[in-house]
Parts: sequence; C-alpha cells; structure tokens
Amino acid sequence: MKLGKVLGLSAALCLGALPLAAQETNNVEQLKKQLQELQQKFQKQQAEQRQQIEALQKQLEALLLQQHKPEQAAATNQSSATNPAPAVPFPSPPVDQPWSPSQPISLGRAGSAYMNVSFDALMDFGGSTARDPSARLQLGDHDPIQRGFSLRNAEIALDGAVDPYLKGFANIVFKLEKDQSTTVELEETYLQSVTLPANLQLKAGQFFANFGRQNAQHPHVWEFVDQPLVLNRAFGPDGLRNIGGQLSWLLPTPFYTEVFLGVLNGQGGTAFSFRNLEVDGNHGRTPIDRGLRGAGDLLYVPRIASSFDLTDQQTLVVGASAAFGPNDSGPHSRTEVYGVDAYWKWKSAHANQGFPFVSWQTEALYERFGAGEDVSAVTGGFTRNCCGASNHVGSPVFAASSSAATMVRSTRATFSAVTARAFHRISPGIRASFQRSGSNTITIMASYSAPNTRSGCRWNFSSVRTPPTSFKSS
Repeated sequence: MKLGKVLGLSAALCLGALPLAAQETNNVEQLKKQLQELQQKFQKQQAEQRQQIEALQKQLEALLLQQHKPEQAAATNQSSATNPAPAVPFPSPPVDQPWSPSQPISLGRAGSAYMNVSFDALMDFGGSTARDPSARLQLGDHDPIQRGFSLRNAEIALDGAVDPYLKGFANIVFKLEKDQSTTVELEETYLQSVTLPANLQLKAGQFFANFGRQNAQHPHVWEFVDQPLVLNRAFGPDGLRNIGGQLSWLLPTPFYTEVFLGVLNGQGGTAFSFRNLEVDGNHGRTPIDRGLRGAGDLLYVPRIASSFDLTDQQTLVVGASAAFGPNDSGPHSRTEVYGVDAYWKWKSAHANQGFPFVSWQTEALYERFGAGEDVSAVTGGFTRNCCGASNHVGSPVFAASSSAATMVRSTRATFSAVTARAFHRISPGIRASFQRSGSNTITIMASYSAPNTRSGCRWNFSSVRTPPTSFKSS
C-alpha cells in the first residue's frame, strides 16, 4: 500500500458577471421550481393585462362611435380639433437597477433578446508528498496537477435569449499545461427551450449529462478545490458530457419532481467509460473503433430528482440516475453506471446573507464495465485500478491465459461531504470518498468569499490511500 498526501490551495479570481455561486446556491432543483412558478405567474399576469387592455379598447371604440353620430358631426370635429382625446396611458418601463459585481454584463438587449458574458479564473497553489501527483492519482482535468502554481480553469461563459422560444448557452475554457502550453476546449454549447407546453423542456447541443449533482457543475461552483476521485474514475477527468439532446418534464406534483432523459453520442474522452478509443478508458484492453451503427450505440442517461421542504428551515433533495451505452473494448461490450444522490440543507430562520447554514451531500455509484476479448494482451503492461490511481506493474492487465476471455469489472463507490457556515464568509467542510478495493480519501476544506466582489479562496488538504489493483475474469 502507498500513502500520498495532496495539499491544495485555490484562489478563485472571478471577474465578470455571473452571480457568485456559493454553497447556498447548490439547490438547483429548487431554483428550477421557483423559476417555473414565476414563469406561470408572469404568463397569468400577461393574460390578465391583455384582457384589461382589450376591455379598455372596446370602451374607447364605443365612445368614439357615440361622438361621431351624424347630428353631432360638426361639433365633434371642432371639439376634436381643439381638444384631442388623451392618449391611452402605457405603463412606464422598469427602472434599471445599478450594476453590481455579482451580476452578468449585458452586451446588448433588444426587446426580449439579450446577451450576457462573464469570465472566471481559478488559480491553484499546491504541494504534495509525491513528486508528481498526477502520475500517482487519476486527477480531474481542473484539479491542481503539480507542486506550486497551476491554472486549470479560465472560463468565458455566454448566455442569452435567441428568440421568445429558445435560450443559448456556451462555456469556453482555457487551461495551462505543465509545459505552459494552452489548451482550449468548448466545454458546453447548447440551446434550451423556454415555451414548450405541458411543463416540457428540450435541450440540444454539447452539455454535461444530468447524472447526479456534481457531474453537471462547473469548477467555479465547486465547494472543494478538486473533483471527487469517485467521479474521476467513473466519468474520466472531464466529467460525462457529449453532443446530443435531453428532454425533461416537470411533473404536476405538490413538490418539485422532474424527470430527464438524455440521448448522447457517447464517444470520445468525455465519454470515458463508453465509446472511448483511449486505452486507459478501456481498462488496458486494446480499443476498437466501433462507430455508430444504430440507436443501440448511443448513450442513454435517465434521471429523476425530487425536492421536499421538511420544515421551513430544512430542505431535502434526492435523485437517481443511470447511464447505459457501449464501450470500445469489444464489438458487443457495454457499460452500465447507476447512481443515487441526496442533498440536505438547514438554514437558520434568522439567516443573514445566507448564513448560518449546514449542508450535506452524498452520491453512491455502481459501475459494471463489460470488457470484450483482447487477443493482443501481452505480459507486462499498464493498469489502472478501480480507485483512480495508476500503477506500472510487471503483471499483465489480463493474464495471458485469459487474454481472449470476456472480462467484467464491477465497482461500488461513494463520496459524502458536509459544509457549513457559522461565521461571515467563512465556510469549512469535510469530504470522504470510498471505493471497494480502491482509493479512500479524506479531504478537509475551507473557503472564503470577499465582500461585494466575485473573488474568493478555497483551501484543501487531502489524504489519499491507494492499494494495488486486482482484476478477474467472468
């Protein structure tokens, strides 16, 4: 067994205009519910105002008809010339509120169309007992990757209304590698409907799959500096995201309940455990390019989430997710991932500026990776264990005697995190990750957000235990 400790300090220098996403904004489902209610109220008010306007117009037309009777035509014309009828008053436009650093910058607005832009940069400073932490651990793509300074996420976010029916979103990310070269990626870009009937919503483009709570979050809203090793292992360093579409339905229940179904290509490094030509994503098997032959080769991601107000101060959000699709280790091999998640939050009835509060989040995953036959397996190779640690070993990934056998790897993993805020702008937290026959980590966190700005700091201290790997035939 080997023991490594990683110490990370992240200073989040956030310039621009998206609201600062702190711990208290993690309840995405509740925000969706509130947005849906506001939209319904707005539409109802619009309908009522439209009826009032039509009634006033009818009254005005009736008065004009009475004034233009033949016997009063001359008097009416003279009166109209000297005393024209007053114009129908219109409501005055809303007064613009002064801009603050927590608001997006609007590039332009024309009617209901608008465009917002923001910029967020995360710079890390870290140390480790291991000389090269990235060689020992399967780190996330936005985690600190070396001793000293790292800049793994500088993000430009764009959002706006395309027309009365669609909104557009885009996230462009810049990263500095160890050799100071710059990597650019189009992390997300998609259109999302806003006016479909029956509480339906459609999304299409490149986006994070709606699996659990953590996968779809961007690094600047994370509570911890790094991504949990559990998710790195299941979905790769970049998380599960791909090109495709998603249909969601907000159920007509007294509490928030929404179901989602995502259909994605499931291909490439951002579909790590599925159709991915990287050897590391196929557990040492030589990958084959299966291509997309039909609907069975797509990646399907269903999810259901519900939110309950336990009391006026407590909220509970629960969800269940799954991901089904082929992988490139064999012509008929498939991967299945199942997950459940829960989020609980208590906030004082006398909370001021979002605190005091206590929140608890946990996710549990079960992955079944079916590896196809690999006749090219040879003695001596590179293995990746089921916990997120990589090791060069002298034994083969799969024994030579079973190199043509079908292999199945099942992984059970979970992580749980507790955060709180009892003091002004200081939020401590602790996170634990556990995997069966894999890495176990304990991470201690503290964060600070500067007043009236979008700047802040997060501190991490992690202890990682990485046992050796074992594989078996099915």
